[in-house]
Amino acid sequence: MKLVSIVSPCYNEEENVDILIERVRTLFAGMPQYRYEHILIDNNSSDRTVDILRGIALDDPHVKVIVNARNFGHIRSPQHAILEAQGDAVVVLLSDLQDPPELIGEFLREWEAGYPIVVATKSTSDESGLMYGIRSVYYRTIARLTDVKVVEHFTGFGLYDRQVIEILKRDFPDPHPYFRGQIAEIGLPTKVLHYNQKRRMRGITKNNFYTLYDMAMLGITNLSKVPLRLVIFTGFVFAFLSLIAGLVYLVYKLVYWNRFELGLAPLMIGLFFLGSIQLVALGIIGEYIGSVHTIVQGRPLVTEKERINF
Repeated sequence: MKLVSIVSPCYNEEENVDILIERVRTLFAGMPQYRYEHILIDNNSSDRTVDILRGIALDDPHVKVIVNARNFGHIRSPQHAILEAQGDAVVVLLSDLQDPPELIGEFLREWEAGYPIVVATKSTSDESGLMYGIRSVYYRTIARLTDVKVVEHFTGFGLYDRQVIEILKRDFPDPHPYFRGQIAEIGLPTKVLHYNQKRRMRGITKNNFYTLYDMAMLGITNLSKVPLRLVIFTGFVFAFLSLIAGLVYLVYKLVYWNRFELGLAPLMIGLFFLGSIQLVALGIIGEYIGSVHTIVQGRPLVTEKERINF
């Protein structure tokens, strides 16, 4: 019997974890041809999430729990659990119940048909139309910046064969990984399924502007060098425009010596504009340097405080 690992990262999900575990349990009760383990990695929740998980794990040996020593963020924690999974296939399923666990059955059918990667994308979403539109623009931007094919509106929800997990362990030792980019880089045959992502019913989202920005910049810096080259090209373009503007002003002054006065306004506007361009350029370079610095440090993804049922 093949073993399927379900990996669910959670943080302050006391209202959702018991329902999530029960829906996964019910799903696999209807698929007796598979063994399964449900790994929930808790990112140092401040509510009753760990207590609830501990109680469920006492009665259900399929439920395995990793408790982090502190909050290591929404990027590092899930990756650690994925690499700790022992299944022939590993399914990533978030704990907020916005992604339907029942889709796992379809994942497994496509996996058995020969696809090492089966991912689900949000063809529609109950979230605000504005956020969905912003995400669409971001994915289209990524597609233009890199030659790696990144699946649009893919949150990580999907199934990954043991072969994929071993490649992640061996070839992607990144302490701050961009999982979606890693899957795209691997490039193995991928089946894409579509679903409607529901609105969160219980609890509050842990995403904010900073976490969304962090994920967006991580995707760009991991997959593309184009922004760095745009900085160089922008420098050349504005240097050329500055030269042309300087020559125009020089000629105009020579022709209309007594009537033309430059004034401070163009000078001040030019200084502020070029200063802004320089700050943006330094910010882009800083993002890449920060990524390199993180990799060079070589820190572990997380530090575990406790394991249950392993």
